[in-house]
Amino acid sequence: VQLQACVGGMVQAGDSLRLSCRASGDFFRLYHSAWFRQAPGKEQELVAAISRSGTTTHYTDSVKGRFTISRDNAKNTAYLQMSSLKPEDTAVYYCAATRVRLSYTGDGYGVWGQGTQVTVSS
Repeated sequence: VQLQACVGGMVQAGDSLRLSCRASGDFFRLYHSAWFRQAPGKEQELVAAISRSGTTTHYTDSVKGRFTISRDNAKNTAYLQMSSLKPEDTAVYYCAATRVRLSYTGDGYGVWGQGTQVTVSS
């Protein structure tokens, strides 16, 4: 499977933005999926992860209550709905997928989309 993330954007603090990640092929339903981000000068971090069925989700503490990860297997697409955005959410966001197991670290994912820049101004 290959992943194609939508273009991010530049928004103001408090705004909302939805990222989408579309997978090629018909087997996306077999993959767990996640969103990671990397800000300048910082290490890559998990933002959110979702199981292949969508029944299990996990968020990093800094986005809990503000971000929602979801997926539509019929459309081969995963989403990251971001609300109440803060300047510290500014980063390059990456979608990722794995068939092995739901993982909360980057080394657990073998399929990556291209990064998309999200910039939040104060």
